[in-house]
Amino acid sequence: MSRVFNFSAGPGALPEAVLKQAQADLMDWQGSGVSVMEMSHRGKAFMSIAAEAEADLRELMVIPDNYKVLFLQGGATTQFAAIPMNLLRGKKQADYFNTGQWSKKAIKEAKQYCDVNIVACSEADNFSTIPPVSEWKLNPDAAYVHYTANETIGGVEFDHIPDTGDVPLVVDLSSTILSRPIDVSKFALIYGGAQKNIGPAGLAIVIVREDLLGDVIDGTPGMLNYQVQADSDSMFNTPPTFSWYMAGLVFKWVKAQGGLAAMAEINQRKAAKLYAAIEASGFYKNPVALAYRSWMNVPFTLPSEDLDKAFLAGAAEAKLDSLKGHRSVGGMRASIYNAVPESAVDALISYMNQFAQANK
Repeated sequence: MSRVFNFSAGPGALPEAVLKQAQADLMDWQGSGVSVMEMSHRGKAFMSIAAEAEADLRELMVIPDNYKVLFLQGGATTQFAAIPMNLLRGKKQADYFNTGQWSKKAIKEAKQYCDVNIVACSEADNFSTIPPVSEWKLNPDAAYVHYTANETIGGVEFDHIPDTGDVPLVVDLSSTILSRPIDVSKFALIYGGAQKNIGPAGLAIVIVREDLLGDVIDGTPGMLNYQVQADSDSMFNTPPTFSWYMAGLVFKWVKAQGGLAAMAEINQRKAAKLYAAIEASGFYKNPVALAYRSWMNVPFTLPSEDLDKAFLAGAAEAKLDSLKGHRSVGGMRASIYNAVPESAVDALISYMNQFAQANK
């Protein structure tokens, strides 16, 4: 078997050690005689898997005791509706930053439940930056403020946590969760899809402060009610057991790497060397403002779109996979999540240099 270097934006790369452990457990989990995919979510075996995964995540992220950790289905996109359903709490307005395609999707969904105030928007700049704080228009009476910490498609990342005063702060952390330490106490709610830094697609993690539970809008389905999910330990119905199990393996892998501080050092180094190669090439360009370049998703363009096909063909021969940029942006995109090794970035830079020399 020959594995490629996987730069997919999601589902993204998983650590090889995790895949090997899952392979070993697939037919027989720890001598139980059944696969994780076959065992009851109510049985002792899976209950221990679930509890250990939550404990490891709490340890990694230093999650305070007054927060519930939910393992839910439907990915991050389902939370676009669940958040206003749970957090409006009698109010009619919510604040949203519009900094990219995923922000836009969250805003569109929220508008079905409340009036959305756009705090700041960078669409006029092709979502290549974060508007300066001086231009933000926060509503002190908003139910909450929502932002997307990292826009996977555009490769734009907030360089700090917004200060929203007493208004609860909500963040979509899908692309950056577990990539570095973060102060959970600054947030009312953190959520993210699993398929980038946590595990297989289909699972979403929601970390929500307990005092925000229990006051949902009329008609909220039980599946989207955080209080209901918290009371049932994320097992209101049969949860995505295999994805939950895989997430638990990833949490242990991250701990084995040295935790989030160690991951941050590695991730920052990977991103820095890739951006440096782009800047030094005189051939490739990154469209994002310097201060807001993502550690996780690095878009870049070639001098001519006519070269894109040849670049991707050569990349495939070099076993560099999933580099084609999103259709709304074009060019290339290298997603360098936790499980993408530094050797993959080195191989990509080597190929980029060779291609540039051959096509200048």
